Amino acid sequence: MARKFTIQQMTKVNTELWLILSLFVLAAGVNFLVASHHMVLGFYTLPTLFSAYVFGKRHAVLTAFASVFIVGLVLYNTPTLMHEENTNQIFFFISGKWMEIVVWGGTLVVTAYLMGALYERQKEQMKELRQTYHGVLLILQQFITKDKYTQNHSYRVSVYASTIASAYGLDPERIEDVRAAALLHDIGKLDISRDILYKAASLTPEEFEEMQTHVEKGVSMLQPVGGSLRRVLPIILAHHEKYDGSGYNPISGHSIPLEARIIVVADAYDAMTSDRPYRKAMSPFDAKEVIERGAGKEFDPMVVDAFMSAFRKRELEVPEVLV
Repeated sequence: MARKFTIQQMTKVNTELWLILSLFVLAAGVNFLVASHHMVLGFYTLPTLFSAYVFGKRHAVLTAFASVFIVGLVLYNTPTLMHEENTNQIFFFISGKWMEIVVWGGTLVVTAYLMGALYERQKEQMKELRQTYHGVLLILQQFITKDKYTQNHSYRVSVYASTIASAYGLDPERIEDVRAAALLHDIGKLDISRDILYKAASLTPEEFEEMQTHVEKGVSMLQPVGGSLRRVLPIILAHHEKYDGSGYNPISGHSIPLEARIIVVADAYDAMTSDRPYRKAMSPFDAKEVIERGAGKEFDPMVVDAFMSAFRKRELEVPEVLV
């Protein structure tokens, strides 16, 4: 996990450095294309604004200082860029043009700090909004739970699925979609007969057919909600599809959304490790072996690899109480 984290951090840092360097090169090229020094300073403002918008306060301030340093260095060596007739370096330092650079640089640093702070504040608010959204989903899931044998099933599946998604390498937004879809994947069971849900014996073909309708019913219930939940509807719709095409519908492989393929593994793992009316729970190790054998059949092999990685690191653990 630490190695993966380090690689992700290094990739992010390298991306940031390349983007900022590219913008500096672009802005520096403007020196040879633009006659007005005001336009030159304007172009050198772009890297700072970009850093504030994408990376936050710290990177923005560092980029601002770097911009001021580069502009000062360029103008010290080629003062004619500012259209100074007197190229004497001493007079250049006390000229009005140099004061203009100082004022511009100070304004740029302050702007970088403020814009970066606004970006970080917005990012924090978005994080709080996601946490609130997740909390509302948890509350909703508790209200809709109907089957006493799977009271916390959806919650556990959401924990397993988001852990597998993280091990797979999905970005945070897609992991949140996986979590939300897992929490609500069985909402359609609200409209399924209790006799079928609680039945200890095997279902008849007619009962199994009714049980299958919970997928479409769940999507129909959530469709009017809109917003971020619209993104998870295709995931919920496909959460009973199998990699080899043996699921509820004749789709297979990568035709099934990746997030749904992740939930299929998480759902199966929780089903096997939980008591049901018709059988006792398997041990986690036995369930792990079943999933491993199902790679390429019921389950996406790459998702199984992510599951195995999380299992070996003991990341597939759920708190005893719902939080």
